[in-house]
Amino acid sequence: MPARAALESSLERVALEMLRQQRAERRWRIFFRLAWLGLALVVLWYTFFSGVSTTTHSTPHTALVEVRGEIAMDTEASADLLVAALKNAFEDPGSQAIVLRINSPGGSPVQSGIVNDEIRRLKEKHGKKVYAVVEEVCASGAYYIAAAADEIYVDKASIVGSIGVLMDGFGFTGAMEKLGVERRLLTAGQNKAMLDPFSPANPAQTALAQAMLDQIHQQFIAVVKQGRGERLKETPETFSGLFWNGEEAVKMGLADGLGNLDYVAREVVKAEEVVDYTPQENVAERLAKRFGASVGAGAVRAMRELSPLR
Repeated sequence: MPARAALESSLERVALEMLRQQRAERRWRIFFRLAWLGLALVVLWYTFFSGVSTTTHSTPHTALVEVRGEIAMDTEASADLLVAALKNAFEDPGSQAIVLRINSPGGSPVQSGIVNDEIRRLKEKHGKKVYAVVEEVCASGAYYIAAAADEIYVDKASIVGSIGVLMDGFGFTGAMEKLGVERRLLTAGQNKAMLDPFSPANPAQTALAQAMLDQIHQQFIAVVKQGRGERLKETPETFSGLFWNGEEAVKMGLADGLGNLDYVAREVVKAEEVVDYTPQENVAERLAKRFGASVGAGAVRAMRELSPLR
């Protein structure tokens, strides 16, 4: 009997311990479900109520739009975001002029061209001037955008230029031969596999690609000449793809003078207050980048588990 009592006591303690653990696990599950739900609500709130500011600033000011990093779709310097910011800046009655503060190595000629065209359209519509202020780099597609400005200001050590177009890639045919790898490629259309890195270079296709690059280059040159006009001191190197420091860029007519944002706002625009119209990444976007799809999946799972229909 004592042995049986001891066994029953042990079983009771085990059962109580299991019950305690189950309660603790349940509390933690509820906590994490509520946390996911709260996070989902925060994401939804900032998705719908933050982004590009549309607030009107009635007092006279200099409107700032930043051009940062690579100019491409789905980046901070995409045409969609920059054009939205520029429209807000131009339409604000308090903005005396718009300053593009540029720190970009360039990027897509299409995205750059869209922004350039929109700047010219908005200048004509609203009668406001645009100034470009270069920090570290204003090269290639970034200079394509800057060329639409009425004046360009640089630091003496800024990198400016690279007015050219490139298309890069690799060729692996030699490596494939050494490794004994055979390329098996089927196409419908004689140029469908144009510039395939695993096939030998085709002179006719290479010529076609070069002609396309030359045409885009001429478009770039025309935009720069239109924007800079008689200020441009053209040399054989101007449109060769070379780049120069800010001091040399001023001498070549690629820029108008030395100066930073504060200088341009104070001395050129004559509106020392600077209001930033640059699209700001909201909390929802930061959370999405950090946690990826798991944030949305976890939030949906939490809401399902909390649902009374479950």
